[in-house]
Amino acid sequence: MPGDFASAVLDEAKHAVAAVELPDEDATDIPFVTVDPTGSRDLDQAVHIAREADGYLVSYAIADVASFVRPGGALDAEAHRRGETLYFPDARVPLYPPTLSEDAASLLPGVVRPAILWRIALDADASVRTVDARRARVRSTAQLDYAGVQDALDRNQLPDPLVALPDVGRARIALARQEHAIDLELPEQEVERAGGGWTIVARAQLPVEQYNAEISLLTGACAAQLMLAGGIGLLRTVPDPSPAAIATLRRAAHALGVSWPHDAHPGDVLAGLARDNPKHVALLEHAAMLLRGASYTPFDGTRPDVITHAGIGSPYAHVTAPLRRLADRYASEVCLALQARTPVPDWVRAALPQLPDEMQRADRLAHQVDRAVVDATEAWLLRDRVGETFLAVVIDADGHAATVVLDEPVVRARCDGAGMPVGERVTVRLTTADVATRTVRFAYE
Repeated sequence: MPGDFASAVLDEAKHAVAAVELPDEDATDIPFVTVDPTGSRDLDQAVHIAREADGYLVSYAIADVASFVRPGGALDAEAHRRGETLYFPDARVPLYPPTLSEDAASLLPGVVRPAILWRIALDADASVRTVDARRARVRSTAQLDYAGVQDALDRNQLPDPLVALPDVGRARIALARQEHAIDLELPEQEVERAGGGWTIVARAQLPVEQYNAEISLLTGACAAQLMLAGGIGLLRTVPDPSPAAIATLRRAAHALGVSWPHDAHPGDVLAGLARDNPKHVALLEHAAMLLRGASYTPFDGTRPDVITHAGIGSPYAHVTAPLRRLADRYASEVCLALQARTPVPDWVRAALPQLPDEMQRADRLAHQVDRAVVDATEAWLLRDRVGETFLAVVIDADGHAATVVLDEPVVRARCDGAGMPVGERVTVRLTTADVATRTVRFAYE
């Protein structure tokens, strides 16, 4: 894990804050709001959506990290070493020093900040009409959280900047369905506080989280189209699933009794599955094989062979989380230059080829962190219960073992035993719960 920031990095960040210049363009009249998990301080995005004639105008402000980071400096070098922010249940290891990521560059409410302002005009069905991206100074008017916004939506009392968010979100989801996007939408294991300790919950996205995510996906899709038209950029790509992978998933669907019409696209079949049906959940777990090969794809002059993201159904780029992800700072600078019809900065162009390896390394570490936190918590929760039996759903199985998910607590682990019925609820016995090695193992009763 990265340790504390070196003094040279902290000094450079302090000087950058003192010397930052706000953009000439003033967009502080737009009443932006941020929507993030409760307690967040690294606020990358602020949003405002207005109904406009027969469509919508999405204004999306993104933290302008490049205004604080000198290319080639100590701060820049450290960001390349880290790659992205790492999150733990009780702490975070930030990409940039907190003086930037949680203060001067963060879109906190009530303060003027430099930002990259995307203004995206949409038709009534939320298809893109026009796009503009430029630097501007902005001011968020409120810091909102998902639970609070969902409650406001349920009471039909959304704040003005978000009144149109559900309509735009649902329309964008419908457009993704038309493009056969492969969206698994499975609940995720999360570690959260419980009394004086910790527990694991299975948390599905709230509707407002999905709608808010659609605004980020919309912006990333616009960024990708801008890059492809300009002949330079950094895409986030996932190749279309291979015929062999689709055939394997079809066989799994048949075995689970899930209908799959002959000419149906896998994304359309998956969209119709019930997330509370164990057999459907088992198929969704298998469907992860369709989204293998995720990569950052740089290009400069020559259009890459793979340009789409199969999970989204269109070309896509990461540009909306520059406080938490290194690549977004570079992709945003490409978009700003292309939009302004000016040359892409040399420091951006020179970094594009190395970013995929740096981001792959950072992503791998982030996944290891997430898995280690969950594994340790699972073992800790079950440490005194070896020998007990539990009800669990079988997610996948081979000849000698399976993956099971307990009803309570929400633990996912391997289970020894032959002939385990995939998609069915079974009784399993806990054989191992070792906190030191973060290992949990069951046996089929």
